Amino acid sequence: MGPAAGLVLLTLAVGLSAAGAADRSKAHWAQFRGPGARGVSSEPGVPDRWSATENVAWKVPIPGRGWSSPIVWGDRVFLTTVVNRGQSEAPKKGLYFGGERPAPVTVHQWKVYCLDLKTGRVRWERTVQEGTPPGAIHLKNSFASETPVTDGQRVYALFGGLGLYCFNLDGKPLWSRKLEARRMRLGWGTAASPVLHGERIYVVDDNEEQSSLLALDRRTGAEVWRVERDEKSNWATPFVWENGERTEIVTPGTGKVRAYDLSGKLLWWLKGMSDITIATPYAADGLLYVTSGYVGSRLRPIYAIRPGASGDISLREEERSNRHIAWCDWRAGPYNPSTLVQDGRLYVLYDRGLFGCYDARTGTPRYERERIPDGGAYTASPWAAGGKIFCLSEDGVTSVFRAGDRFERLHTNTLAEDDMCMATPALAGDRLLIRTAERVYCIRGKPAAGI
Repeated sequence: MGPAAGLVLLTLAVGLSAAGAADRSKAHWAQFRGPGARGVSSEPGVPDRWSATENVAWKVPIPGRGWSSPIVWGDRVFLTTVVNRGQSEAPKKGLYFGGERPAPVTVHQWKVYCLDLKTGRVRWERTVQEGTPPGAIHLKNSFASETPVTDGQRVYALFGGLGLYCFNLDGKPLWSRKLEARRMRLGWGTAASPVLHGERIYVVDDNEEQSSLLALDRRTGAEVWRVERDEKSNWATPFVWENGERTEIVTPGTGKVRAYDLSGKLLWWLKGMSDITIATPYAADGLLYVTSGYVGSRLRPIYAIRPGASGDISLREEERSNRHIAWCDWRAGPYNPSTLVQDGRLYVLYDRGLFGCYDARTGTPRYERERIPDGGAYTASPWAAGGKIFCLSEDGVTSVFRAGDRFERLHTNTLAEDDMCMATPALAGDRLLIRTAERVYCIRGKPAAGI
């Protein structure tokens, strides 16, 4: 879930040498799915084997519940959680219907944590709100499903229906902005994360009452502009797409996918999504990838879109491409996980434990819907490193696949029995951060002598 993209990382503080900056940049994973929202690490040494004890640099229990991903800047790890001071119903694994629940009446605490990347020590924690929740959530959702984002000077934590909170990296509150609680579809709660670009932070607030795209000044929280959206509830994080033509804010929606310029002007749109939209867009090798794959919908598309579009670029269902859409597969989109492009291949992880691979330029299948052995349900998005693709199940089992045109699972890595996993992991240099229902793991392979 949950559920940020297109971030332009700011330069490090004045005084760092170029070599020092290069070293520190290896440990930046500043938003949901990291650089470009792609879930891809080019750093050597990312671990590919672990368990609840093997190659664990540290593991730290985190109180409460939150399906937001950890993010990393330098030696700091940031994440959010919400602590119920009453009794919370345990989430169930798997894909099912009937997860609607009434709004809790117990007191909750909304928190932001900062951990030390090397040791897991809690550097600081801040409670931004205490009280009863403003609305309900789905049993598998949390009140902390939006992944924070950082520009290396500040960290921004969004809690849907509550507010956006800004701290410096040492935990000093800088500003906050209240957000109105709006009714979400069937009381399922929120998940779309904020994104940063330049001097602004963008928030998509799609709901059943009054949807909008909001641009705020990242230094002060002041509203720069707001555009109303003819949309209903969505859970997809937007993406700021810098391409050869211009920079655009891409907002997936169930009604329409829309792209805006940096002043909020609508540039292009398309219809033809599934009934629920969750996955995050991203760009690779000159194309924009947008997906929507609710399992109960007839249409579950993957779109590959060229830069420079304007107006309505929708496809008819009998079409597979047009001037602005390089290709579309109407039945290939996943539900919760976002897709992944690496070395010209697009990988698709499906909630029910299927895996596929396509040519990223043409959409031609390399293999389709291969069953991952041992079953399981999947919510977290896959990631890529070291010529391998990693798929983390809700049971805490990671299947490791060889990247390529053949379906080939190399091995699996299993965490503890109580480690339900729905958050997408973060990669920082040679470290992997996995958030579970109970704790955060820092996985690290055995470093070379002297490191």
